[in-house]
Amino acid sequence: MPRLLADLTPLKESPAFRRLWTGTALSAIGTQLTLVAVSLQVYELTGSSLYVGLLGLAGLLPLVVAGLYGGSVVDAYDRRKVALGSAIALWLSTMGIAAQAWLDLDSVWLLYCLIAVHSGAAGINQPARSAIIPRLVGPSLLPSANALNMVTFAVGMTIGPLVAGLLVAQIGYGWTYTFDVVTFTAALWALLRLPPLPPEGHVQKAGLRSVLEGFRFLSTRPNIRMTFLVDLAAMVLAQPRALLPAIGAVLIGGGELTAGILLAAMALGSTLAGVFSGPLGGVRRQGNTVLWSITSWGLSVSSFGIVVVLAGQSEHSGISLWIVPAAACLVLAGISDSVSSVFRTTILQAATPDAMRGRLQGVFIVVVAGGPRLGDAVVGGNGALIGEGWAAVVGGVACIIVVWLLAAWQPRFARYDARNPEP
Repeated sequence: MPRLLADLTPLKESPAFRRLWTGTALSAIGTQLTLVAVSLQVYELTGSSLYVGLLGLAGLLPLVVAGLYGGSVVDAYDRRKVALGSAIALWLSTMGIAAQAWLDLDSVWLLYCLIAVHSGAAGINQPARSAIIPRLVGPSLLPSANALNMVTFAVGMTIGPLVAGLLVAQIGYGWTYTFDVVTFTAALWALLRLPPLPPEGHVQKAGLRSVLEGFRFLSTRPNIRMTFLVDLAAMVLAQPRALLPAIGAVLIGGGELTAGILLAAMALGSTLAGVFSGPLGGVRRQGNTVLWSITSWGLSVSSFGIVVVLAGQSEHSGISLWIVPAAACLVLAGISDSVSSVFRTTILQAATPDAMRGRLQGVFIVVVAGGPRLGDAVVGGNGALIGEGWAAVVGGVACIIVVWLLAAWQPRFARYDARNPEP
């Protein structure tokens, strides 16, 4: 059993990493709570899965611009200062989201604007945090550190959606968003306690030239490039998040509570993958593991869609028993996504020199955070056209097909060996 459990060595050996991990863990629940509550509020105001999907699209452009430019900033300046400044911007945008709820403004367009600001700040903050981690732990501990980070985000994604559904139903949006404002102070505290982290090696001035240099580096590194492409296939084609409000309101029943339970089920799978991540540190064929993990993700999402189709054909009042197999499918999806994420992150960090980590992490964040937002729009639109259940079925199958086409195009990725991290 100890060999199955998460490796805590990075927390024991690196006090700085322990502080960063603790602060992120305390703020993760509030962050996820806000993101879920915003989608519920948009659906309440519009009654449309398409508008929920457009919420993700509203944050995509700021995320792309800030992520790419922010990566060059991370490589040019002290990473602690960059992470702290962008965290303050995130905090202020969350205050704005809470304020619109307290003032009962009921404006979908205002929510889109606030999410755009929030996404832009996240586009700088997340590359800075990710580029910091290899400096705090050794290369051999990167898989373990990334698995521990996955536990943090998974716990937030498990508890956040469930609490969001309960809080929105019981006390409203204002208090729900305010909870995030309060818990985010933990993330600021953790960043304040970090030591100075100036960039190492050749320092390129932040700007367009620096961003283009990062893309030139990426164009010559097929294994790193594949970590981005396969994740885009999974998130753009088979991300079911935008479908959940309608599934809860119409097909399975239960409204906001059902949507929260289903989101929490996916996050529970991520939590389980992180808690029992002990064996992941010994995996050498990391590229091959990523391919099969994403295949499992596609199968799980398609199975979820089949359950939703069957649930929509039955009569029920309140929450239907169909929620049990639906949640089970999303637990499996969460496990698959987390294993893929751990190794995609590890490949990127291990195969990228420190002087390039900020810019490559910027691209990574654009893909990881922007892919699901684009997927919200794609799958949400498909849900409006062919129904939420069939949108999930088609998306999962398309994801599997595209991933293996990419694997055939870049066969080196399946042979990637952690003992010889070739970019």
